[in-house]
Amino acid sequence: MRIESSVTSITWIPSEALEGMPKLPFEWGMAQYDEPPHDRLIDIDAMYENDLFRAANELKAWIDVDDDGKITDCGYSGRGRLGVMHVTLRRREIAFPPVEYPLIQAEPEMADGSVRFVQTAGGRMGLPAPRRVFGKPFMRISPASTWTTLELVVRADGSSEGKLIGASHFPRHWVYDNEGVLAEKSASIDFERWYRESHGKNTPWGEEDSPAIATAVESELERCLSSSIMRGGAELERRSYEQGQALVHEGEEGRELFLILDGIVDVEVNGEEVAEIGPGALLGERALLEGGKRTATLWATTPVRVVVVPPEAVKESALEELAAGRRNADS
Repeated sequence: MRIESSVTSITWIPSEALEGMPKLPFEWGMAQYDEPPHDRLIDIDAMYENDLFRAANELKAWIDVDDDGKITDCGYSGRGRLGVMHVTLRRREIAFPPVEYPLIQAEPEMADGSVRFVQTAGGRMGLPAPRRVFGKPFMRISPASTWTTLELVVRADGSSEGKLIGASHFPRHWVYDNEGVLAEKSASIDFERWYRESHGKNTPWGEEDSPAIATAVESELERCLSSSIMRGGAELERRSYEQGQALVHEGEEGRELFLILDGIVDVEVNGEEVAEIGPGALLGERALLEGGKRTATLWATTPVRVVVVPPEAVKESALEELAAGRRNADS
């Protein structure tokens, strides 16, 4: 009997991902951010044809199992894909085909009743991007490299599990399970580090990968709210927090909501960590519903960027539903 499974990553550039000079081509309309992918991966071929992602890593694998439940053979059947970069100059759109790197597929690791597969896919844009970099040769003409490394464990009982284990520091990477359901996200974007370091030996095609920090997916309600907030047109305050800094302290007054754009936040109640939350999550609703005092301390465990959302921007019924969902998840 043959058992097949997969895990897929989609790489895309969200709005608010860039700061400073690198942001100017996007602000001037020469380049575009990407729309967030859907929470279900329905037709990746159509996404590719319509340039809806920057890169995709499709790790597909199979195992053969005999009547006694013993694994007799296994192999890969996946691939990687890169989207085309479009730049608008003088009202003319120019397409720059990407440079795709060779697919890296580790030798399958067979254990008792399971096989572990690891695949790296990626590449770089095809247009020149002169920049200073850390380490020799200190100047690069080609753009920085982008990649993801995925792990997939396929078991003889038919179950499987996939996850992100390595990735470039930029841009955002979303991971989908065998059913095409959004399962996890890369938690943090670091454009400056990516721009200066992701070249030569500092890539999987050189000497090293970059460990990925992944976080759980926010709720469907949070995804709808965050999309509505970001597209609402209001000029909202942005804040940045260093690693180890508190966004709010338990017991203090506060009525703002926080939409996490990037990074990981630890939620601490009575000195005990109760949750770890990443991009897309909306925080602070309990204070609005329970008398205006913070019910938890929020710590930035990585550098964190947030949008400060005024309480009137979200309906009270949505806040109640959000709070109820969190209580159910914690119980």
